[in-house]
Amino acid sequence: MAEPSKSVRIRRLVLDVLKPHQPRIDVLATAVGELEAVESVNVVRTETDSSTEGIIVTIVGLDLNFDDIEAVLKDYGTSVHSVDEVVVGEKIINTVKIPNEEPFNI
Repeated sequence: MAEPSKSVRIRRLVLDVLKPHQPRIDVLATAVGELEAVESVNVVRTETDSSTEGIIVTIVGLDLNFDDIEAVLKDYGTSVHSVDEVVVGEKIINTVKIPNEEPFNI
C-alpha cells in the first residue's frame, strides 16, 4: 500500500474516546488545543458510568497529526475507541443527515 501524499492534509478528526472522570473535559480539550495546527476542539460527553466517561472529540485544523493527538489523549489516561470521521483536502465537507435516511455528503 502506498504512503499518503504529503500534500494531503487532515482537516478534521472525530474520535470516540473513553476517559476516566479526571481530568475534566475542559482540561483535555485545552491540552489537545495546544497542539500545533489545531484550530479548534470540541468535546461532548456521551456516557458516564462509575469510573469512566465516553466522549466524542472533534478536532479541526489545517494539517492535523493523528499520532500527536493520540499521544496527548493517552497522556491524560484516555483510550481512543474509534476514529469516526476523517476529513482531508482543501475544504471540509459537512455530513448532513436527512430525517429517516442515511447521512450523505454535500
